[in-house]
Amino acid sequence: MHTQTVRHTLVALVAFAATGALVAPATASPTLPTASTQVVSPSTVGAPRGDHDATQRAIDAMVREGVPGIVAQARDRKGAWSGTAGVADLRTGRERQGGDRYRVGSITKTFVATVLLQLEAQGRLDLDDSVDRWLPGVVRGQGHDGRRITLRQLLNHTSGIYSYTDDPEFQQRVFGIDFLQHRYDTWQPRQLIDLALRHAPYFAPGADWHYSNTNYVLAGLVIEKVTGRPYAKEVERRILRPLGLHATSVPGTDTGMPRPSGRAYSKLSADPAATKIHDVTELNPSVAHAAGEMISNSADLQRFYRALLKGSLLPPEQQKALTETVPLSPDLPGYGYGLGLMSQKLSCGKEVWGHGGGIHGSDSRAAVTEDGTHSLAMNFNSDWLGDRDSVLEAEFCR
Repeated sequence: MHTQTVRHTLVALVAFAATGALVAPATASPTLPTASTQVVSPSTVGAPRGDHDATQRAIDAMVREGVPGIVAQARDRKGAWSGTAGVADLRTGRERQGGDRYRVGSITKTFVATVLLQLEAQGRLDLDDSVDRWLPGVVRGQGHDGRRITLRQLLNHTSGIYSYTDDPEFQQRVFGIDFLQHRYDTWQPRQLIDLALRHAPYFAPGADWHYSNTNYVLAGLVIEKVTGRPYAKEVERRILRPLGLHATSVPGTDTGMPRPSGRAYSKLSADPAATKIHDVTELNPSVAHAAGEMISNSADLQRFYRALLKGSLLPPEQQKALTETVPLSPDLPGYGYGLGLMSQKLSCGKEVWGHGGGIHGSDSRAAVTEDGTHSLAMNFNSDWLGDRDSVLEAEFCR
């Protein structure tokens, strides 16, 4: 793991890159691009409502620190709230809107895990099946052995399989300035897996915990092997259509963004001294596949996580398995990872469940209480600032 602090370990959990290479260390006041870009002063759209004043102040503060724009939405027993700050487009000054769609990165993992749990509930697979049973011979090399790794270990990141996003060659091509020449490249799932298998595993299966995007590329292929259909079609058929998630999509190789949406911005550098900001909105999301390619908005994400935690998508046995967590690290006692789902104990003692996701120029978080009654989903249209917990704390610890 190319990380240097415990905080970066958490970034690795919630970000698609999982290496710290995608999300650069925070800078207090980034210099915005010149050229044809018109710099527009951040603004807040809509007045905060009562109990959510602290949440609005938290997103305002992040915009002052340098995030171009933020959208955050929450729902509790008193109703729904939507807050925005800053701009969706640095060139035009278009403000962020509550209904903006955005790339959700590793939040995709919760959808994928839910489909596999549904397949287990139908008796079509067992989470204790080996990876090799469904993908014979695929996970072999440099000490990896799919005969010794279970589907459950893929979903809770205890497989030990190397993450393809840690591969130095991949990082140079995808996360650095070379992205601008490779943003439209199509990646096949087996290419991503083969990148991982050039390297030794992190540890023996089940011996520890390490976030690996390769786990979920494999999980997507297992869905396809079991059902005979693309994993995206199963996500749509089993989750998106039943819940009416009309703003959520699995784009495949489509490089554009559906409307309404803003732009996504990145420094394309892990150097904290980097100042130039690039528009990285268009990209081929096959680089993330089932580990992080989906698009959604804050309302849909809340509806999904609320339904999931309330037990509307899974029967009791699979619901229990979903929230059986493994510890991340002794340095992070308040965190656990279930099956595509993270638990987090906040400073006030409240526990929330959800996931985060980062992909070029887009950093998202979704969280909900275990009873499904209080939820939050948010997106930052940048990837160079690290701490999003202040917004969670403001919303849930009030």
